Amino acid sequence: MATSLADSKTPALVAFGMVVLGLAIAAVQGLTHGSILGGVIAAAGAIPACFGMWKGVQQETQGTLAMSVVAVLVSLGVGGILILMRIVDWFR
Repeated sequence: MATSLADSKTPALVAFGMVVLGLAIAAVQGLTHGSILGGVIAAAGAIPACFGMWKGVQQETQGTLAMSVVAVLVSLGVGGILILMRIVDWFR
């Protein structure tokens, strides 16, 4: 097997990067108002995180799998909250 352990954690790190980018976009637009674009970008971080989960299962490494599961949950949670905050702001 030629892949290293660091390479298997890259998708989870990309997912966390997308969450940070989504939060940065929301912060520019007003963090308390939420952001549709920021939420979509943050939620899209679940895509590389799911790939990381698959790699973790294939390599049978608990660290990679756990980090990817956390990345999926954080991505979807932050993305959903940002979108929900924007929708609530529309109705206020």
